Amino acid sequence: MSFTFIAASVFALQAASPAAATHAAEVQKAGAEIEVVEKKPEKITDKNHPDYLRCKTQSVIGSRAKRTKTCMTNKEWALASRRGNENTRDIVGANQPGFLGEGN
Repeated sequence: MSFTFIAASVFALQAASPAAATHAAEVQKAGAEIEVVEKKPEKITDKNHPDYLRCKTQSVIGSRAKRTKTCMTNKEWALASRRGNENTRDIVGANQPGFLGEGN
């Protein structure tokens, strides 16, 4: 069945252009079947790897049953944590008298 398909496509290519016909004839002479192989990315199993996907479930405030699931890589979780800490420091620092040279 695949040989018939190759022969039909070679015939169609020969009618289309001489350069394509030459290439198609070479493929037909080789008798090679072309296989398309898709490579799947390797699954990361090391939980400390920066690209390891980690999911966390959090309760929704005001509900006893609802939960939200958030999935990010370790690198993204670290960045989110760092940003949260920076924002908290900014809020606390802005509300302390004398912290930034104000007050007194």
